[in-house]
Amino acid sequence: MELNSIKDAFDRVTKKQKLSSSKSQEIIEQIGQEIEQALSRIQSGNDSASPSDHKLILNELKAKLKEIAPLGQLEGTQKDLNIALSKYPKLLDKSFNPDISKAYRNIDFDIHTVNQIIASHFYRQGQFDLGDCFVDECHEPEAAEKKAPFLEMFQILEAMKSRNLEPALNWATNNHEQLSQNGSDIELKLHRLQFVEILQNKGRDEALKYARAFLAPFAAKHMAEIQKLMACLLWAGRLDSSPYAELLSSIHWDKLAEEFTRQFCNLIGQSYESPLSVTIAAGVQGLPTLLKLMNVMTGKKQEWQSMKQLPVPVDLDREFQFHSIFVCPVSRDQASEENPPMLLSCGHVLCKQSITKLSKNNSTRPFKCPYCPSEVEADQMGDAPPLNILHERRFVKHTSMPSDATLAASFSKVMSKVKSMVRLVTAIYPYGP
Repeated sequence: MELNSIKDAFDRVTKKQKLSSSKSQEIIEQIGQEIEQALSRIQSGNDSASPSDHKLILNELKAKLKEIAPLGQLEGTQKDLNIALSKYPKLLDKSFNPDISKAYRNIDFDIHTVNQIIASHFYRQGQFDLGDCFVDECHEPEAAEKKAPFLEMFQILEAMKSRNLEPALNWATNNHEQLSQNGSDIELKLHRLQFVEILQNKGRDEALKYARAFLAPFAAKHMAEIQKLMACLLWAGRLDSSPYAELLSSIHWDKLAEEFTRQFCNLIGQSYESPLSVTIAAGVQGLPTLLKLMNVMTGKKQEWQSMKQLPVPVDLDREFQFHSIFVCPVSRDQASEENPPMLLSCGHVLCKQSITKLSKNNSTRPFKCPYCPSEVEADQMGDAPPLNILHERRFVKHTSMPSDATLAASFSKVMSKVKSMVRLVTAIYPYGP
């Protein structure tokens, strides 16, 4: 939803309000000073001062106040503020449709599932009391089963905030096999932070003992990282002035807490982001398009509730694209296992059935690509790479990839350089058996 215009209007209102308030305060202080001066003159007068003298002082005060003309000075700024205030509600009414009920289809909701999603949202946000209250009031005892894993997750995160990695390390050890299968190296990252903490607080000997006990199993796959940590032993007590000072940065703790949350949610079969938050955010973004469609269809006296497919695309940001869906730009059919997307030699992608029709079921017969002047043959097709969500009437341009031989040669050169660096580091910073 485009909110820049609303934000600009709000900024204008606040600016006018501050200006009007500042001007009012200035005039009030000026009037107060004149009144205090008049009172001081009256009180400082001797007992012989006559009422006519007091009247003269008051007349002078009245003349000065008239000269100040507070109402005239305030009129301009107040008028500008009133104009801005009158326009702002109109813009809100124009931008936010108070009735969004017509922008969704009349479908039957599974209240049980919705309640579980809401309860799960409270638990994953750490609002356990609120989640328990919701579960009790909606009579969904099954939803409370999701509380325990999230409670454990937040307990570990709270411990990490206090620089206590023991709960996280125990969790990583208990889930070692699953983390390895997922290709996660979070266990090594936890041990790395623990090693640095021990080196800083307990000294070189304790850090070396910890490394031999817990870092040794990772040496086969992460030798460069282990050697870097062993080199830190040479800078015990002055690591902050060493080439490895970045290991002390608090950003490592923040990143590790985020990665831990992702891995924890992954192991319990939950997404990192709350499904409820993502759904609402996506709905807010797509709502203006649906509201416009509703108004157009209502004006044409057409019913869109029964449509199997929306006549306009609903553009969502990349963060809301989760599935690999391809819609053929020729047939407008969604790709499937029977009708997969195929990559043409020119780099454009069509579904297999569309290619069959264009080639008239002749794999050797060349045909013109619908999107460029190139002529291609069906037998030169290849499977398309995984695609993110593509809206209808769009196509994907394929970027050429290096050959396997090129990749192998590049990888060989990189490994050669890595080995040379490892030998050099080992020679400079030997750490013993």
